[in-house]
Amino acid sequence: MRAVVQRVHDASVRVDGRTVGSIGEGLCVLLGVAVGDTGRDVEYLAGKTVNLRIFEDDHGRMNRSLLETGGEMLVVSQFTLLADCRKGRRPSFIAAAVPEKAEPLYRSFVDASRRMGVRVATGRFGAEMDVQLTNRGPVTLILESR
Repeated sequence: MRAVVQRVHDASVRVDGRTVGSIGEGLCVLLGVAVGDTGRDVEYLAGKTVNLRIFEDDHGRMNRSLLETGGEMLVVSQFTLLADCRKGRRPSFIAAAVPEKAEPLYRSFVDASRRMGVRVATGRFGAEMDVQLTNRGPVTLILESR
């Protein structure tokens, strides 16, 4: 699994012009599921994400996690994170899990994050989505389960 994690003031996702998920302060997570990912990848990445100390403490240092701040999370599926662009001009997506395998793991990531106490909003798996966010910092990190 690969995730692009952005610390945000707010974020939302729209499908067909309608908002399907939105959050205030927290994290926007673009999540890609790779061939061979399992529940272990889900648990590792969800735990890593909600416990990342990337929010400021009282001294202005990045020392607090999403759980400590009570922030929210918007999770958007994005298979293109697994693209291989090393050869040619057209990205290869063979490393991305097929939708039938990826969707249950995507949903498991959302469920695992909720079980840890985070309010989670989502996009719509497999849909064409418009994501809007206000990146705070900016802080953007790439996380991988392997």
